[in-house]
Amino acid sequence: MKRRDFIRKSVPVAVLPLFLGGFNFRAYGRSKVIESLIGAGEPSDRVLVLIQLNGGSDGLNMVIPRDQYPALMNARGNIAIPENKVLPLTDATGLHPAMTGLHNLYNAGRVSIVQGVTYPNPNKSHFRGTDIWLTASDSDQTLNTGWMGRYLDGEYDGFPEGYPNEVAPDPLAIQIGSVVSTGLQGPLGSMGMAITSPTSFYQLLTGGVDTAPDTPAGHELTFIRQVAQQTSVYAGQIKNAAAKVTSQSPLYPTAGTNKLADQLKIVSQLISGGLRTRIYIVNLGGFDTHSGQVDEVLGTEYGDHADLLGKLSEAILAFQEDLRMHKVDDRVVGMTFSEFGRRIKSNASFGTDHGTAAPMILFGKAVNHGIVGANPVIPDPVSSADNLPMQFDFRQVYASVLRQWFGVPQSELDAVLLRSFATLPLVGPLPSVRPPTVNEEGPVAAGAGVPDRMSLNQNYPNPFNPSTTISFTSAGGPVNIRVYDSIGREIVTLVDGVPGAGTFSVVFDASSLPAGVYYCRMRSGGFQQVRTMNLVR
Repeated sequence: MKRRDFIRKSVPVAVLPLFLGGFNFRAYGRSKVIESLIGAGEPSDRVLVLIQLNGGSDGLNMVIPRDQYPALMNARGNIAIPENKVLPLTDATGLHPAMTGLHNLYNAGRVSIVQGVTYPNPNKSHFRGTDIWLTASDSDQTLNTGWMGRYLDGEYDGFPEGYPNEVAPDPLAIQIGSVVSTGLQGPLGSMGMAITSPTSFYQLLTGGVDTAPDTPAGHELTFIRQVAQQTSVYAGQIKNAAAKVTSQSPLYPTAGTNKLADQLKIVSQLISGGLRTRIYIVNLGGFDTHSGQVDEVLGTEYGDHADLLGKLSEAILAFQEDLRMHKVDDRVVGMTFSEFGRRIKSNASFGTDHGTAAPMILFGKAVNHGIVGANPVIPDPVSSADNLPMQFDFRQVYASVLRQWFGVPQSELDAVLLRSFATLPLVGPLPSVRPPTVNEEGPVAAGAGVPDRMSLNQNYPNPFNPSTTISFTSAGGPVNIRVYDSIGREIVTLVDGVPGAGTFSVVFDASSLPAGVYYCRMRSGGFQQVRTMNLVR
């Protein structure tokens, strides 16, 4: 059978759900010109990278209460780190000695640690615990959408219909792993795509595909993969971004020796190459340390957990240095999470059993340096049933990042997390922008200060006849605002210059135009935003 006939009689490649070369996504055709102007969320240069520590990491062996060593030794003497080996953060708190990279970042003011994070009535099952953290549900509630999926769904209306487009050409989120995270599940489907492994990523860059059997059917499978790869818009965007980065930090370990570092190296390459993906998820497994958490021969500062913490620390340090080298470190905030912590008391197998609360680590140039919360109190005496108490609900951390990093309004934040949660001071505050001032005589500044967030506000009135006022906020760079008709033809350029920093307004006079839908697009550097306007007669 000829390849063309084989393709025609099997499945149409243009709408094939792809799981190709490590990528799991649908290849959507590029929409019409005007569809590229609408439906996209407000572009953002800010990126969130989540590191999932699979298995339930022992927080007491990671962030160590130096002020309670007698009680700590009594509770877990067979696995506790020698006090003189702990890396000091404060007089009361320290890090595992394997975490020298994170220790350096903390001292450089780029790490924030949140103590005692869990949720009411925590579940100690790996599967259910992970589901709760990814969906942001209560312990007695089951949700079919993830917290990141709900956030992205609110930002990118109608996804996946009409995506990718000119305004949102890149994947909304990328998971490096075999499947797309439950956390990225939106109301209508996944809001992200998956790269199964670093090997698959580099196959994409070089044009290679996964090896198929050396049979007639295998040859046809290879051909399908090649055609599908060539027709994928997202794959093309990823390749273009990756190709722009020709060198990366020498701090990355040798490929294959640290799986987390391999993943973060890809993430940095895509961010540095200009991909506008908002959320990345990477993972490091092996934290279910019921036994062999420490090395009985070499000492408690060695062992399985020490190896994992060393890889975590090494990977984050290399990632941060790589972002700094490419001058994009101010755009990225990272965050670790695990499905639960471990018990206070160790077991007889030189390990720890499933527990509840544990610390979360945030890192990046924008985080507020320091430790949020107090050291957990170690009971003395301690029983095998004792757990660390909750200081903060994990959804408070999510709320803080969404509000302080992505600027999500409170009403939308409550919808994403299903109710209101108090925020914590984790990320540097976004300067407030004063409300737009409407002035029908043309562009006029409103308010002092230099805002760092740009916006194109909805025109007023809307619907309108025959004119309407459009207000916008500029950070001070070049601004271009144009109006298009319903088939994508440019009607008029309203602003093309450098109006300065502040909030401005301009009048769109449509006296000579027919009634209908018009689109106003603002561009400023990498920022783009579109508003729909209705002219009535």
